[in-house]
Amino acid sequence: MNVLITDEERGRLLANGQARAASQGIDPLPPVRLFTPDAHATWLLAALDPTDGDTAWGLIDLGLGLPALGTVKLSDLVGIVGPNKQPVMRDRYFQPTRPLSDYVRLAQENGSITD
Repeated sequence: MNVLITDEERGRLLANGQARAASQGIDPLPPVRLFTPDAHATWLLAALDPTDGDTAWGLIDLGLGLPALGTVKLSDLVGIVGPNKQPVMRDRYFQPTRPLSDYVRLAQENGSITD
């Protein structure tokens, strides 16, 4: 198990990553929500690159009002801490309710990830 994601979440992210790499035009439910409790940053992760197992793709909101699709390395997230020295955490209670494209649309309308 990675510090930030469970083995089950890793499996779902990798399956989505394989479909994405095969250009299957997926719009998955993002299985993982990571956040900084003291810095207003949020990552809704939808896929994991099957070639390196570290590069995640999803909706990134750094708390600047400009949420966007992008990639981030899980290994980089492990080292991030907020102003009060709180690390990136996994939202253990997150249950996706819509496909990633809907989260993107709503985040861009609102200037942040809501939900």
